Amino acid sequence: MCSWCYAFRPVWTQIQQQLDTRVSVQYILGGLAPDSDQPMPLETRAYVQNQWRKIIETVPDTLFNFTFWEQCQPMRSTYPACRAVLLAQQRGREYEVAMIHAIQDVYYQQARNPSDRNTLYTLAQEIGLDADIFIRTLDDDATQQALLADIHVARRIGGNSFPSLFLQQNDVIQPIAHHYTDANKVLHAIKGALIR
Repeated sequence: MCSWCYAFRPVWTQIQQQLDTRVSVQYILGGLAPDSDQPMPLETRAYVQNQWRKIIETVPDTLFNFTFWEQCQPMRSTYPACRAVLLAQQRGREYEVAMIHAIQDVYYQQARNPSDRNTLYTLAQEIGLDADIFIRTLDDDATQQALLADIHVARRIGGNSFPSLFLQQNDVIQPIAHHYTDANKVLHAIKGALIR
């Protein structure tokens, strides 16, 4: 549910298609905003909408459906969407990526609220997860603890902003600068950081 991560998605797709075969990708969830059923404060709504506008200027091909702000009751709560990704991850990488993309698409393009558990339930069905298991485990303690573990890892390695890229080789983890419009710059940074 990070709008900058959504803006990074096309370049990230290009990067993954050209990654050195020695590199495997692991997603780590940063959390962003804890569970809440409170409406998003007006100042936060204004901030997020301004971020969308800034992204459109920075990454011109990024599309946002601003009717979200009229059609939905925005909440500052990303943990349910994070847990949905973790449940999809249990089925395999293709489900994990499908859930990430589905959440981004409904939020930014279709003006549907991924903080809403009914929306997430529908997405789980659409990507082929067992919806009954999904709805039973979305908010259970094991799923929440898995999310908190991801958040802990993200903070421990310095993942305090979104998106963040890191390269781990043996026990050494180093940040990799990302670029929103040039996959080659990121690939060059990864290549330069790889131990030969």
